[in-house]
Amino acid sequence: MQDKVYSKAQTHIVDFAFTDEVAAVFPDMIRRSVPGYETVIPMTGLIAARHLGATGKALDLGCSLGATTKAILSQTDAADVSVIGVDNSPAMIERARQINTDARAEFIEADIQSQAAIEHFHHAKVILLNFVLQFIEPASRLSTLKQLHRCLPADGLLIVSEKIQSSDPATQALFDETHLAWKRANGYSDLEVSQKRSAIENVMVVDPVETHVERFQTAGFSNVTQWYQCMNWASFLVQP
Repeated sequence: MQDKVYSKAQTHIVDFAFTDEVAAVFPDMIRRSVPGYETVIPMTGLIAARHLGATGKALDLGCSLGATTKAILSQTDAADVSVIGVDNSPAMIERARQINTDARAEFIEADIQSQAAIEHFHHAKVILLNFVLQFIEPASRLSTLKQLHRCLPADGLLIVSEKIQSSDPATQALFDETHLAWKRANGYSDLEVSQKRSAIENVMVVDPVETHVERFQTAGFSNVTQWYQCMNWASFLVQP
């Protein structure tokens, strides 16, 4: 379905949430909103599958409709590889279960900071946070990463993809202008862009690359590699 969530003028813009309406159009919404999405998801799936090898469990935290889960499993035929997707949106989890029928995939409705999710951290060799950390309260991001570091084995891998902010104002302005032009080229009107921005600005707080790297290191991770960037979107490989 085509994303028309913000196509009509709204007298009151509520904070963005992953509702039934959003879940129904989410593939179209994220494809037209996140530059590089169609590269990041298949590549992180490939990287994760290669790291798992013939056996092991991956966690797809903030899995939405399970695109990353599907990407991982599409890259391996190993029967002993499995993926658990976790998301706090009932609408997303319900649709993820309908879309992903691979028996090696399991989907759990839970906040990724809750004990129901954390109990699975200890059993994962690979953990993915694709466009999720940006929706966690800034004050809780470090503690979340520390929890993941404590649970990942020495040969584990954390993959984090995020919208980023440039430390250079001129570069940031270029990214913002190009992103806006890209959305228009993908068919979004100025009204849709404006209303979506108003809805999401209070729930998505974006950090510079330097802040991400420093936070990973403070959480205890020893090796951080930024493997991808497309304007104001980036992805990192983080190892204990």
